[in-house]
Amino acid sequence: MTLSEGSFGVTDVNGNIMFRVKGKLFSLHDRRVLLDATGIPIITFQQKLLSAHRRWQVFRGESTDAKDLLFSVKKSSLIQLKTKLDVFMACNTREEVCDFKIEGSWFERSCVIYAGNSTNIIAQMHRKHSAQSILLGKDTFGVTVYPNVDYAFIVALVVILEEINEDRSGSD
Repeated sequence: MTLSEGSFGVTDVNGNIMFRVKGKLFSLHDRRVLLDATGIPIITFQQKLLSAHRRWQVFRGESTDAKDLLFSVKKSSLIQLKTKLDVFMACNTREEVCDFKIEGSWFERSCVIYAGNSTNIIAQMHRKHSAQSILLGKDTFGVTVYPNVDYAFIVALVVILEEINEDRSGSD
């Protein structure tokens, strides 16, 4: 994964583009669209306005209609030393127990994604140090996605984590 201002690309181990994330620069909500390798929109995610927990909502295709909501992500608590996010699938309307959780380190630029409130890891991300990241200021990440886990789901979670962490670094 290579992050740059407003958009980034996701490649496989051979360097083939799998996904691109496009940002909407002048929208009321922070809004992003995940495109497949051919440019077809897969999901749209946006930050919910007036949300104390920095909630992001993820929708099917380019929609932002409630009927197309797939899942939402929010900070697990208002004050955090390490970033911890709870993920709720659309059918989990009571949100008493999260369906997935993300624990990340902004300083190390890494995270682990777990199934529910368990220790079962479904994906991991870490920052890769390279000449490009040091000289050009472009971050590159290695992501390990475990079997039977949707890649687009993991990419969306990583983008949301990065957005929340960027807000954090801007406010310090």
